[in-house]
Amino acid sequence: MNENKKKIIVGVTGASGAIYAKSLINKLQTIDNQVDDCGIIFSENAKKVWEYELGNKYYHQFPYKIYAPDDFFAPFASGSAKYDAMIICPCTMGTLGRISNGISNDLLTRAADVMLKEKKKLILVTREMPFNLIHIENLKKITLAGGIICPASPSFYSKPSTIDELIDTVIDRVLDLAGFDISTFRWK
Repeated sequence: MNENKKKIIVGVTGASGAIYAKSLINKLQTIDNQVDDCGIIFSENAKKVWEYELGNKYYHQFPYKIYAPDDFFAPFASGSAKYDAMIICPCTMGTLGRISNGISNDLLTRAADVMLKEKKKLILVTREMPFNLIHIENLKKITLAGGIICPASPSFYSKPSTIDELIDTVIDRVLDLAGFDISTFRWK
């Protein structure tokens, strides 16, 4: 493995915001020279939301391997595979709740548990509002365990003029947090 390349897991759940997942995976393809391996997990609801919100099944066409939610033989189901980061985008509050309470009932939550126990980057792009007290407590638990909560809250100081540019303000920040070298708007 090239020392500068990262092994990354992308989890996609059924929260509204499939466009964020699409943008993330597309952007990973543009920085493929920094990616050693990328595995993707779609929950069944993520596929349904994608089809509803984006009107297609494009998630089948990415160049990265897609793992079934029940595939516990995926390499990143174990810390010995040495993945660098996991991004769950978008992340439902149900998924966040299972992760924060140590419930590894599928590959996505198991991989997140592995990231936390191995002290690797776990970035959850939450897409829920408003938060109730249970959400807030679970957000706190993830943060205390070493995870990063990165709400899908776009920024406006780059003066985005399209929805795609607005979405990219979130995705660029997520990729920054994951340790990728990307070209993006920087505050002077």
